[in-house]
Amino acid sequence: MAIDFAQMIRRSDVDYYLKSSTTANDCRLCNRQRGNDQIAFYSTIPGWSAITGAQQGPVSIIGYRINVSGTTLSNRLERLGEALVWNGATSDTRSDGRPASVIFWAPLNPWANLTTNPFDIIGRDVFRFEYYYLLKNGDLSSTPWYATSSVRGLQDVSAIIVDVAVIDSKSRVLLSNSDIAGLAEDLADYSGQAPGGSLAGWRATLDGNMTLPRPALSSVRLYERSFYLSSASLGSP
Repeated sequence: MAIDFAQMIRRSDVDYYLKSSTTANDCRLCNRQRGNDQIAFYSTIPGWSAITGAQQGPVSIIGYRINVSGTTLSNRLERLGEALVWNGATSDTRSDGRPASVIFWAPLNPWANLTTNPFDIIGRDVFRFEYYYLLKNGDLSSTPWYATSSVRGLQDVSAIIVDVAVIDSKSRVLLSNSDIAGLAEDLADYSGQAPGGSLAGWRATLDGNMTLPRPALSSVRLYERSFYLSSASLGSP
């Protein structure tokens, strides 16, 4: 995750898929996210692709979300890494017949019509995924701007702060998929707490749960990490 964020493309003419209090003209799919969060962005990281040859570019769509398939992969953190071509020409197609994506000005909807190939489970024990922003004015926020209602290459954001809840495999077998999904919903969304406040609220919720097996609940571990973004210059051509 640290490498993905460090290589994020931060330009005012590139779209993002982020949580925020409202949409923006340069983030048309930004919205409030209830429960487990999702995030996606363009990054200069190699990704999976069915395209071969010179048309394959150095940019990928990178995304993170909790799998909700209802299979054995459900309630686990997964990563999307799909390589793109630069020109987005309709003559450049993937193995599923869809055009390869162009990155400039295209609304980023990373989860639409994808096969399972670009996805990898990277956190088999992670069942809750939440993030928020450290803004350059020092505020913590669930919206990635403060100057104007526009992402503008995340130029108002200093860091993305990620919170996760983890349950080990031995304790996970004590709970059904619906138990885990319900527990994730009980762990509240970030709502302006001071640093560490979100995890403190999660811990209080776990300690107060009288329904699920205590051995499973006591094994849940909570973690928070800040990923500082590159200070590279921003802008459009």
